[in-house]
Amino acid sequence: MSSLTLALDASTYSGTVALLCGADELAACEVPMRNPGRESLLPAIADLMQRSGTAIGDVERIACGSGPGSFTGLRIAASIGKALALGARASEGQRIPFYGVSSLLLVVAGNEIARRPGRYVAVLNALRGEVFTAAFEVGEQLDIVEVDPTSVQPRDDIDTYATRFGARLVGPEHADHFAPHARGVARLHAMLDDAMPADLESWEPNYGRAAEAQVRWEKAHGRPLRSR
Repeated sequence: MSSLTLALDASTYSGTVALLCGADELAACEVPMRNPGRESLLPAIADLMQRSGTAIGDVERIACGSGPGSFTGLRIAASIGKALALGARASEGQRIPFYGVSSLLLVVAGNEIARRPGRYVAVLNALRGEVFTAAFEVGEQLDIVEVDPTSVQPRDDIDTYATRFGARLVGPEHADHFAPHARGVARLHAMLDDAMPADLESWEPNYGRAAEAQVRWEKAHGRPLRSR
């Protein structure tokens, strides 16, 4: 029987949640992440589980968008995902296996282009005149393979970058407005089947770059900010 997976991503200003059974999407939703005074992602998960008649203890794995992207959104999703993985079966002395999935990969896997063989460069805003990019190829059998890993590129250079791989640019700011979506984990279920779960104590999202506050601090003090 296929694994029941709860997937979530909040790498942009829209958070997405999906309940999946193997390659099948059972339910999905999208919520705004910039909602003053109200956290929307956890209530969305609760509502999705209620509507699908599923208890969190029934979930066999949790997949969380690992970034890069919005610092705040990634932290919220990571905190919720890890807390559910740790706590949902705590009374039984168990944890739900937890996996991180590239949010750039979810740009491709979570949208209709996942059904169109070809090469794609997924793009997310990195601010400061830069973008996060990664190149992927959708094969004839609709498998998705990474062609070039996550990097930070000057916004003005992304057309040249995509041309280098013979790829089409896709992302929230491009023609089709494809954003990362948690439902894309359904297309990656075989990859997760072969992967090892993340270590919950040490796993952190890939923020892709230093936070703006850190950059300003280091500039003002003339030295790197030490991490704990």
